[in-house]
Amino acid sequence: MRSLYSLNKIASAVLLTTVLFVSCKSSYYTKVASKPSMLEMNSNVAMDSAIVNYIQPYKVKLDARMNQVIGHSNLHLTKTQVSGQSLVGNFFADALLAIGQKIDPETQISFGTKGGIRAELKDGNITVGNIFEIMPFENYITILDLKGSQLITLAEFIAKADGNPISNMQLVIKDKQLVDFKINNHAVDPNKTYKLVTYDYLANGGDYVVGLENPSDRFTSDIRVREGLIDYIENLEKNHKTIDAKIDERIKLLN
Repeated sequence: MRSLYSLNKIASAVLLTTVLFVSCKSSYYTKVASKPSMLEMNSNVAMDSAIVNYIQPYKVKLDARMNQVIGHSNLHLTKTQVSGQSLVGNFFADALLAIGQKIDPETQISFGTKGGIRAELKDGNITVGNIFEIMPFENYITILDLKGSQLITLAEFIAKADGNPISNMQLVIKDKQLVDFKINNHAVDPNKTYKLVTYDYLANGGDYVVGLENPSDRFTSDIRVREGLIDYIENLEKNHKTIDAKIDERIKLLN
């Protein structure tokens, strides 16, 4: 995890400094001696060689890490929605559950949002950069203890969205209404406590999620989502396994 932490700092430094070299036309305001003026930034602005030389070592390290192959995928995991699911969404939710169970073996289910997954995963070699594209945010793996009644509220939220990435839950949805809801193929007990893994942004109410508020217990790890995904894929590779996903019975949209 230390190398990934360093990579995040390097990435931030490069991203902050490269704004000085914007190739497309843009502008910004500056204020000198109380006289504001507009400076235009375009391809005609010469690069500052001192800054280029300063960031070059970081860029080399960043490129090397981003291009590092960490695993392989059997197929193109698209964001295309089929019966409330997508291949990349199912992969993400299943990986999230595995990450959560590594932190707390009692973790039973996982939840994410389809809008939070920012890219597809092409077949073939999978690099660190591919995972940054999928999850570029500074979100941390979070485990919540929730009553079944709260999870029913979450399931109703998922139904209104015609599905979101989930693992070990089974939802039947019709006209954006929840028809049936199970966990591990068993009826949900409103009074029972379940452990759900997600990430802090959603646990804090991001994406207007409901059902996750006021957990009886909450553990926010120091593992970023993308770090967990990278570790998950690297472990698959070590065990001679490839990334795979399929559309299954976790969500059904009825006509």
